[in-house]
Amino acid sequence: MSDIVIGEDGLARPPWAATDPLLREYYDTEWGMPVRDERGVFERLSLEAFQSGLSWATILRKRPAFRSAFAEFDPDVVATFGEDDVERLMSDAGIVRNRRKIEATITNAAATLALRDEGGLAELVWSFRPATTSEPKTLTEIPTTSPESVALSRALKGRGFRFVGPTTMHALMEALGIVDTHLVDSHRRGSSGIWD
Repeated sequence: MSDIVIGEDGLARPPWAATDPLLREYYDTEWGMPVRDERGVFERLSLEAFQSGLSWATILRKRPAFRSAFAEFDPDVVATFGEDDVERLMSDAGIVRNRRKIEATITNAAATLALRDEGGLAELVWSFRPATTSEPKTLTEIPTTSPESVALSRALKGRGFRFVGPTTMHALMEALGIVDTHLVDSHRRGSSGIWD
């Protein structure tokens, strides 16, 4: 049994990426592809934090507004945001207006800058790549946490990051290609070049 849906284009995808054109495009071209640059990892970490408790489709639809509001997720700029910026962001209907998540993004930008002395955010996050990845046939077989996401969460919290719980960090690892949780029958399985 598999949870795969075959699209009109003949490609196999999970149900969440099978109908909505925006989610399908994201699944086909971005999700699970390796991201190793600081800004790219910081953006995805930030968006995963904002997604907590919400649907990914909501975040993806708001991503252009998030990028504009947060200076294209340039951590050097976001780290300088002050209370006026928080108020500006709280009045921006284009993004998720959650004060704690906005403040966490600013805090995380400063923590990202501090990590440069240790090799940087991307290097730290990728250092938690496991030796193996799951091979789910159904959605229920896809893990939501792992020992590595728990350890990554702990490491980031220890360096001052916020909204980086184990489930959020597992989602980040999936998005960055650190783990491959594409269903085994998906046309994207193994496409990252990281896992066979």
